[in-house]
Amino acid sequence: MRPRPLRYPFLIALLLTAGLAVASPRPVALADLYPVPEQTKSAVVINKVLERYHYRKLSLDPAFAQAVLANYLDALDPSKSFFLARDVSRFEDGGRRLDERLRRGELDTAFDVFRLYRMRVDDRVDYALRLLQGEFDFTRDEHYALEPPEDAWAEDGAELDERWRKRVKNDFLVLRLADRDDADIRERLRKRYEGLARRIEQFDRDDVFQAFMNAYTLALEPHTSYMSPSTSENFDISMKLSLEGIGAVLRADNEYTVVQSTVPGGPARESGQVHSGDQIVGVGQGLDGAFEDVVGWRLEDVVEKIRGPKGSVVRLQLLSKGAGVSARAREVALVRNEIKLEDQAAKSYVIDDLEASQGMRVGVIEIPAFYRDFQAEGEGRRDFRSTTRDVRALIDELVMQGVSGLLIDLRANGGGSLAEATALTGLFIDTGPVVQVKDAFGRVEVESDPESGVLYTGPLAVLVDRDSASASEIFAAAIQDYGRGWVIGEPTFGKGTVQTLIDLNRYVPGEQADLGRLRLTMAEFFRISGGSTQLRGVEPDIRFPTADTVIDHGERALDNPLPWTRISPADYRHLDMAGGAETLSRKSQARIADDLGFRMLTERGKLLREMEERTQVSLNEAQRRAEDERLESAFKGHQDRFLRAQGITPVDEDADPIDEEALEAQREAISRIQVEEAARILADGILLGRHAQPRAAMTN
Repeated sequence: MRPRPLRYPFLIALLLTAGLAVASPRPVALADLYPVPEQTKSAVVINKVLERYHYRKLSLDPAFAQAVLANYLDALDPSKSFFLARDVSRFEDGGRRLDERLRRGELDTAFDVFRLYRMRVDDRVDYALRLLQGEFDFTRDEHYALEPPEDAWAEDGAELDERWRKRVKNDFLVLRLADRDDADIRERLRKRYEGLARRIEQFDRDDVFQAFMNAYTLALEPHTSYMSPSTSENFDISMKLSLEGIGAVLRADNEYTVVQSTVPGGPARESGQVHSGDQIVGVGQGLDGAFEDVVGWRLEDVVEKIRGPKGSVVRLQLLSKGAGVSARAREVALVRNEIKLEDQAAKSYVIDDLEASQGMRVGVIEIPAFYRDFQAEGEGRRDFRSTTRDVRALIDELVMQGVSGLLIDLRANGGGSLAEATALTGLFIDTGPVVQVKDAFGRVEVESDPESGVLYTGPLAVLVDRDSASASEIFAAAIQDYGRGWVIGEPTFGKGTVQTLIDLNRYVPGEQADLGRLRLTMAEFFRISGGSTQLRGVEPDIRFPTADTVIDHGERALDNPLPWTRISPADYRHLDMAGGAETLSRKSQARIADDLGFRMLTERGKLLREMEERTQVSLNEAQRRAEDERLESAFKGHQDRFLRAQGITPVDEDADPIDEEALEAQREAISRIQVEEAARILADGILLGRHAQPRAAMTN
């Protein structure tokens, strides 16, 4: 199945906090689903703020308004399972003057669409429940479309019935392939479909308004979003509490809750069993609580099930990204815990015994995030933690151990403090600009190395991957532009924009009602060489073959992202300390061609790509089983061959009980594949004779 991009920023929740007190949700009467004056005021203010301050200039014309409507329909019905073509035509006809209505803050169209949507959900759920009472023939040669073609709304009720017949049959087959008996399957699906209708009935006017306004902001670009008063309150509470929970960012993708990313130091990341792209299909409380099927649930409701106090256990049923809709869900038990800054801190180790490296040792520094303890700093504590401070100490230790070069590992580093990215760059250059920031008014500010002097003068490389984003891209781009070191790995995420949070009430003096907040894109990052990190990310000097298996990912996978652009370069001096990239790349490719680890990673990437690109699946049980067994066998086969070559007995992650120490050794071996090759590349670069031996230098 093709990966669905993150289309709706309002569907993201950060699961870091302990449980919040939330009233039991109740059905909302259709008569209550109409806009109120406060929402009209919010819409007018949002228009004005976007027109004046958004980085991409807003032109509220008919074409833009139609894009808003299309986004809204896709947000409500991404699988095109509820609306008919004639509904969409009627909405479009009624929205011909939607731009004028939006300018005046008139929201009747948004609420009209939602009320019909809710009625259609009730109708479709009733039909699905009737289908469950019948029998399905799993020997027929027919297929289920994982995603409908663009704009392929059903022409009539009969076509929609056929889509739902195949959908229910597919849902049934998925559970059948997981060895559930038919009675259990019918009961599970009955609860799932009834739950879908129940949750849609709980949408109140704030939910409708937020959904519509985020369809509006998405028509500009994907990182601007609106938070209703209730969402804002939830956000404030989460920021004030200690960081407790499972440490994962979730998003809604069609009817699934998907892991967007995991947080360094959090239980999800530390378990090694929760990964970006995983679909959460069930949630259980405690060590033996019954699992609840959460397919089709609102994201907010799934979040409430996963949240809980520190020390308590939550169990998740997960389907791997691209594993196929009929794959067996794996179960992961997580202990909710406080996410400590120390767990996210930079760490180091040494790689030695590199073949053909003449005894060189490479120091590796892992940086999972660009962090800074602003609270401790504000309190005047001189020992507050920060990325740059921690890395400074690690460099001194590694140089004392006699390393020949440094490798900075930024894989899966989603960013963080801009000040830390700038200061960290300063450890490797004397002085000069690090990044340029252009705001919505065209003004350009240059962020520069805050201190003159160089801490480390020796050979340097930076390892990045497709999930290295934002501040990671700023650091890697600066090292590359200065020619200070080699950037190795995969093209990065491509997040080159800057957001700020705006309280809408500040624009309506004296307003008593809470109008909510706007997360606004107001600036863009540019490299000192002039090009943006937006969309394209940072292209490595030496590229790993795993990059070739990536299709749409990162910023490139989002709807309507800002384009790549460039401005004038900053004034800086190229250091020319990282030449010979073509030679290093050829030597690396020759090694990788015979490397079982990279062969495993590359073949795994190809399999995932094959699964992600599937547009349909068979509804024939025998064919479906055979296909899933083929993919699972290929996936495990490559991994097992690599592990056995490393002297590691493969661990069955589905075993119960499981050898946690052996599983951790297995994960570590896989994680080190790219690191060790990056260290060999750095050693090759040193042997080219372009660097003197490293030394630590006191900052002036």
